Amino acid sequence: MAMGNELKRAALGAIMLVLCAAAATAQDNQKEPDRTGGPYVPTPQVVVDEMLRMAGVKANDFVMDLGSGDGVIVLTAAQQFKARGMGIEIDPELVKLSNDTARRLGVADRASFQVLDVFKADLSRATVLTLYLLPSMMSNLQSKVFQELKPGARVVSHDYNFGDDWRPDDYLTFDVPEKEKVNGVPRATIYLWIVPAKIAGKWRLTIEGTPAGQYDLVLRQQFQAFAGSATAGGKSTKLELSSLRGEEIRFAVNAGAGRHVFSGRVSGNRMEGKVELGTGKGAARWTATRVGA
Repeated sequence: MAMGNELKRAALGAIMLVLCAAAATAQDNQKEPDRTGGPYVPTPQVVVDEMLRMAGVKANDFVMDLGSGDGVIVLTAAQQFKARGMGIEIDPELVKLSNDTARRLGVADRASFQVLDVFKADLSRATVLTLYLLPSMMSNLQSKVFQELKPGARVVSHDYNFGDDWRPDDYLTFDVPEKEKVNGVPRATIYLWIVPAKIAGKWRLTIEGTPAGQYDLVLRQQFQAFAGSATAGGKSTKLELSSLRGEEIRFAVNAGAGRHVFSGRVSGNRMEGKVELGTGKGAARWTATRVGA
């Protein structure tokens, strides 16, 4: 009887260990971002050309492709636009193929490829980032892309977007008959985002040459969408006509006698530009500095 109880306790202990291990694995899986960008599917050349066109690639750009496959995007940027670039791919055979092709085409000095987890890649060098990844991967990369790319960098994705949180600045859908053999849909959609400057927080704004031209701004931001308020003389008003595209910013303040319309650029913790004073008062320069930076 005692031996039977010992066996039961041992079995119960073993079951508990298995359950704990399974729970720990499930918890780790919840924390681990989805690294499955999808199977390798070649991007048709017509789609590659349109992606690079939408991104406005030029010779001074650095193009980074996440999940670069056979390397066609970076190779085309190097050949057609003399741009420099790098492809990030987890499959060593595809990386070898891409580097071999770069040498064969004579662009290995501008185009290189490496085996790397896209979540560990440093994106800060990229002025253009290209993607052809499944929605779950796009969602998990969203924060990394926003945090690491500099304002004004262009992000171009084939077929999949970041979802409703970060809406594209532009998109284009067009016929690509050869895609029907791959996924049954003879069309492609290309999405474009311009990485916005990070402007959330408090700012002190001054309009040059005006006696009462000082405002305290409080800005709230969700990617390129922002809202906020301007306070002067103890009176607060909501910002109007707000828009943010890369480093270019625009907003309006109802100044009582007329509307001040501000346009300018963001550079780190400073903004500056021109303000239309309204009511026939002409224009002036303005600057703003982040408070508590």
